[in-house]
Amino acid sequence: MSINLGPDYPEQKDLEKLVSTTLELAQKNGATTAEAGTGFSAGLNVTARLGEVETLEYNRDRSMGVTVYLGHRKGSASTSDWSNTAIEDTVKAACAIARHGGEDPCAGLADKDRLATGIIDLDLCHPWNLPAEKAIDLARECENEARRDKRISNSEGATVSTRTGLNVYGNTHGFLAGYAATRHSISCSVIANDRAGMQRDYWYTQARDANDMEDVRAVGRKAAERTLQRLDARKLKTAQVPVIFQADVATGLFQHLISALSGGNLYRKSSFLLDQLGKKIFPDFMEIIERPHIMKALGSASYDNEGVTTRERALIDSGVLQGYVLSSYSARKLGMETTGNAGGIHNLQVGSSDFDLHGLIREMDRGLLVTELMGQGINIVTGDYSRGAAGFWVENGEIQYPVEEITIAGNLSEIFRQVVHIANDVDMRGYIHTGSVLIEQMTLAGD
Repeated sequence: MSINLGPDYPEQKDLEKLVSTTLELAQKNGATTAEAGTGFSAGLNVTARLGEVETLEYNRDRSMGVTVYLGHRKGSASTSDWSNTAIEDTVKAACAIARHGGEDPCAGLADKDRLATGIIDLDLCHPWNLPAEKAIDLARECENEARRDKRISNSEGATVSTRTGLNVYGNTHGFLAGYAATRHSISCSVIANDRAGMQRDYWYTQARDANDMEDVRAVGRKAAERTLQRLDARKLKTAQVPVIFQADVATGLFQHLISALSGGNLYRKSSFLLDQLGKKIFPDFMEIIERPHIMKALGSASYDNEGVTTRERALIDSGVLQGYVLSSYSARKLGMETTGNAGGIHNLQVGSSDFDLHGLIREMDRGLLVTELMGQGINIVTGDYSRGAAGFWVENGEIQYPVEEITIAGNLSEIFRQVVHIANDVDMRGYIHTGSVLIEQMTLAGD
């Protein structure tokens, strides 16, 4: 199916022709095999701060990248110029790089029998006809709602963004396909202060379809509520306590899991989950499934960046590690098969319980609810984890007061094994879908 997004966009058939021409040129220049991808995107980004327009940006981007293989020697080059001369020069540059490269027996296209043959329409494209004037009004409306409380003393602004793109990929195994996709978002960040000092927080919504986003006023209210809840924050004493990662920060735990399971880290032997396939790394109740074909989801794709078919699969079943996250290259390095993850994971869904967040807090009884993480203190080689945090202290199953300037630490292997419950407040705004996560115990470093 050829997609035509309108007069402001190139047609899919034109991008397919561009890719086909590039592949033909690569073979004429001596490439044994080749792959090429091209894309076009356009968008609008508006930020209003303190009622005034701070940024107004239109952007239009296009690209073409080609990778050639001379046997097992690889060369890549790219350009933003779609003229015949530029494409010819780009192909020649890729071939020259390959001729000077070293032999790598794992280099090459994805195996032909793994390529997608039927492209699923996942309903990813919902253009938002948003004039700049309307975007400005929405940003102001969002920020105005956030600033209603007199304790909100300043603002970092409200931003409205929309983007539509069309991408096509092809290779000399005969694969040629493309799809259009959209992504829209609204965000707001404000600052509150009292006698104890200033606090900042934010909220955002994003979706493929603008109709699926939260209302702009709801985004502003949530940003203000989160900020005001942090006023009069206290410090804590160093202790070993249960910890809840609220859903929007819990996604980070599973990002670290995916990083540890990625082929690049595994074949370089730089992952704390090396040689853990088929072993239990979570409690018995844990289920984590990759679901790449969810309609309209932000992580959905019917094929990966190499054209390989994406499939639903369990990464974790009854706490046991079932699979890695592999491209064709990393799979070959490990003596395995690609999992269709060139370019990353597609809609990772973490199984949840019947608890909502309040129920999870009651279940914890006493401990720390983390609502913000700072810093990047994660060592994927060892699994050591240490990050700055802010949130709320819980006693008797109820939030008592906000806390700040603390550090939470542990080891990801232990953290994964100590998952007690996962709430049903699933955050669907990204490619990892999880609820809040209760960890049995972590080290809290404070005063």
